[in-house]
Amino acid sequence: MSDRVNERVRVRRSRVMEVAAALMLGVSLTAVAVAPAHAQESDASLRGTVTMPAGTTATQVVAVEVNTGYRRTSEVRPDGGYVFASLRPGLYRLEIVTGSGTRNTDEFRLSVAQNAQLDFNFAGEDAGASDAIVVTGSKMRSMEGGEVGVNISTRLIEQLPQNNRNFLAFADLAPGVQFVTGANGASRLQGGAQDSRTVNIFIDGVGQKDYVLKNGVTGQDSSQGNPFPQLAVGEYRVISSNYKAEFDQVSSVAITAVTKSGTNEFHGEAFVDYTDQSLRAKTPTEERSPTGKARTRDFQFGGALGGPIIKDLMHFFVTYEGKRQQVPVDIFPGSANNTANIPAAFQSQFGSTNRTFNEDLYFGKIDLVPSTADLFELSLKVRKETGEGINSGSNLRSNSIDTVVNEYRGLARWEHTGSNWVNDLKLTYEYAQWAPTPRVFENSFVFQDANNAQIFRTGGGANYQDKGQKGWGAQNDFTFTGISGHTFKAGVKAKWVSLKSLQLNNYNPVYFYNTQYNGATWNDATPYRVQFGYDSGLGGDPTVKSDNFQFGAYIQDDWEVTSRLTLNLGLRWDYDRTPAYVNFVTSASSLAAVSPTNYPNLNNADYKIADYISNGKNRKTFKGAWQPRIGFSYNFDAEKRYTLFGGFGRSYDRNQFDFVQQETQVGSYSTRTFNFLVPGDTRNNCAPSSTCVAWNANYLTAQGRAQLVSSVGALGGSELRFLKNDLKVPYSDQFSLGLRGRVLPLFEAELGYSHVESHDGFVWLLGNRRPDGTFFAPTGNQSSPFGNAPPGRGSIILGDNGLETKADSVYVKLTKSYSASSPWSLNATYTYTDAVENRQFGETFSLDYPSIKDYPVLASAGVPRHRFVAAGSVDAPLGFTFSGKVTLSSAPFVKGFYNDTAGIRHIAVIEGNNKQPFILGDLWALRQVDLAATKYIKLGFLGNSRVRLRVDVLNVLNENNYTTYNSNFTDTNPAPLFNRDNKVVGVVNAAGNPVDNGRFGDLSGFSVGGNPPRTFKFSAGFSF
Repeated sequence: MSDRVNERVRVRRSRVMEVAAALMLGVSLTAVAVAPAHAQESDASLRGTVTMPAGTTATQVVAVEVNTGYRRTSEVRPDGGYVFASLRPGLYRLEIVTGSGTRNTDEFRLSVAQNAQLDFNFAGEDAGASDAIVVTGSKMRSMEGGEVGVNISTRLIEQLPQNNRNFLAFADLAPGVQFVTGANGASRLQGGAQDSRTVNIFIDGVGQKDYVLKNGVTGQDSSQGNPFPQLAVGEYRVISSNYKAEFDQVSSVAITAVTKSGTNEFHGEAFVDYTDQSLRAKTPTEERSPTGKARTRDFQFGGALGGPIIKDLMHFFVTYEGKRQQVPVDIFPGSANNTANIPAAFQSQFGSTNRTFNEDLYFGKIDLVPSTADLFELSLKVRKETGEGINSGSNLRSNSIDTVVNEYRGLARWEHTGSNWVNDLKLTYEYAQWAPTPRVFENSFVFQDANNAQIFRTGGGANYQDKGQKGWGAQNDFTFTGISGHTFKAGVKAKWVSLKSLQLNNYNPVYFYNTQYNGATWNDATPYRVQFGYDSGLGGDPTVKSDNFQFGAYIQDDWEVTSRLTLNLGLRWDYDRTPAYVNFVTSASSLAAVSPTNYPNLNNADYKIADYISNGKNRKTFKGAWQPRIGFSYNFDAEKRYTLFGGFGRSYDRNQFDFVQQETQVGSYSTRTFNFLVPGDTRNNCAPSSTCVAWNANYLTAQGRAQLVSSVGALGGSELRFLKNDLKVPYSDQFSLGLRGRVLPLFEAELGYSHVESHDGFVWLLGNRRPDGTFFAPTGNQSSPFGNAPPGRGSIILGDNGLETKADSVYVKLTKSYSASSPWSLNATYTYTDAVENRQFGETFSLDYPSIKDYPVLASAGVPRHRFVAAGSVDAPLGFTFSGKVTLSSAPFVKGFYNDTAGIRHIAVIEGNNKQPFILGDLWALRQVDLAATKYIKLGFLGNSRVRLRVDVLNVLNENNYTTYNSNFTDTNPAPLFNRDNKVVGVVNAAGNPVDNGRFGDLSGFSVGGNPPRTFKFSAGFSF
């Protein structure tokens, strides 16, 4: 009976293999013709030596994944060495085959992207095979090379307190990494002083890069949604600098994550998380509000199921997570001036309210292991979400921009293993859409005080957008281990991805009112300005598309020079062609606008407009993206307990398409500005011209606005945007040096230094010049020459390179891993960072000085000097598990402008002043302690089934953690404050006292992750 069953299994495997091979052969041939290779960013590797007694040899080492039966074989070299270049993260045991029998090891776990070493020495034993299980626990070592980072295990993801179920929330345990949640609930990753657009996340070895928008990965621009269902993530590794050559399209933080797979047993789980306004403390605004708390709700739910389709052969895993949120926001007048006269119809719209957000995340995966040499995987992710765009501030609900996000990502993978090589082929598909749409399509009205400060805004939201990307990709990695002491990797990737951007700025016209004009108590009859978008029909389609081709290639050698010294030597090269930029032809109307005849101001300017004029042939795709990646590790002792490590590398990112497309988009659909004569209004009155006319109520209609445009021509008043013809690609240079080792029997410690410089960041500059070609007037206060635009047109805006940052960090990391024998864990990281930048963090518009070189290099507004993050968990009696996370950060730096007594314009920086004593001294502006307690109740059916009951307490101490600060530095005769290095670090007034920059602003995150007021969240789950 057993033989017949085995024969049926063998025949079935053979048939499945034949079909799979036939299907994949054509795919692989096509892919190899395009690109025979990329890398195992998510898989683990295992190597070591087997030393046998005299007269015997080991012939093979077989790695068996315990939960699936997945088997891989490595031939033992004459020197006793064996190598598994690519193993899925999971639970394994080894079978060591010798001439006299087979020795089996106990079970051990390989983590995501882990480079593990496991040596066996049987020299002192009898020649015959032993029946004893070989213990591996104290023998296995991880070789992290020159990377700076941290591993986030499945247990940490499942146990640590959080309220947004974003698996990236624990990435800040890595040195130099921040997981930032803004006041609107949108979350992002940040590495050092670089912007979030420089991040990339690799899931199952495939990058999730957003080529169009900011925040690094698709779907995360201005969204409080999660990039991936947390139930589907097995574990991940955070690398903050010095990654190997296989990582592409990233210049700051690289995340490599692996998804869960089905096993030979059916397992499933379901959960619900819930909190509302009755389970949280009041916000500072609610403390002052007569109506009390706004109604809020955070309801998250989902489930997962995995198991065998055919045992030891084919498995499946599926999961779903949903999120339904009501998030509190505070709507209040932006200026206290004249608020007493706000009409009653609007008064009721102020106060604490909420916005809704809905998200649905799906993931499915099927794997097939038809032989010991082949692995096939198919997976699909679907993300759908809708969110109201109302945020805290002075914009009323009608003015919100509601956002729709749709995302689909598919992966087909074939990994084939030879005796000393592995080939990993991946075919990918991606579709991502981000579509902010006005809640209502009607006129927008901005009511201001006599100083033009906004009191509130109502009516339709101004902007309408639909942006995204879709396309196919093929990537292949080849790993060769046939030469002793070397692991060679080579890979290529090709992508055909179509980028799209529809951006209709001021689609709903915006009218501006001085509410106190001409002595009125509340003027809402006569605006002084209107801005509206207009399609001239002369610049092409406002929907800009670009069919990009991307190509990347790398080689890597992990060279074990000696038993103690390992070198990681890599080189990669990337290519990205953007036809929308390369083939762009500057329109005749734009050429005429900046010609010497029409605009002689540029004759003596400090730049050449010709460098920004394209004829469709004078732009070339940037091909200089050569990126050396070098790392090393040196073990001081034979037991490899203490290791010196370091590295240097260059990493290129991408120019965001949202910048590049504006050259075309602004030329076809641009904002028109018309002012209205308001005699008596000394602040807003204008001189009569084609763009300064008497007010007529007909201008509130589309017909009236068309009349305004006809008075100046189709292009009248429209802005001009030009991109540099030799636009470069942003990159960073990274250096690290450190020491890691086991300081106590259970603890791993690491002390390190990293230096990261970023260059060639994209920047927008003002191209207007005064009649004599200068930017600033020779006398009087320095101000940008916005009033000196080309006749009949708007300002000249130039796209160029020039943003730079530099971050020097010293960090200490302490790690204690969880194990069954020692059921508690601790991860703690302290980072001190000295970071500088030549532009306000996160901003690309630099319109205050002639050139980006004229901006001072000041402390970065995006990086605190001190940051401490610690997380831990412990199993307790009676089925309880307790966990906690502490996040402490010094205040961010705040930038502002001021003019000195001579009228010279300056930028200054001050550290936010809400630092308070907390645990480790008077350093901390952000102080958050989160705790969680989980109770597991075992059930008597479905094997290991159990119920999970959990409570999370977020921000236990109810600290007010602010995200914005007052940057108004105006004061009596303000003057710069210099430090001992002669750098401007603040502003002092006439008395020599620092100017108070204020500490009150938006709270960081609220009920959606980040730093809410004290909040209780209750959860329940079931698993089997």
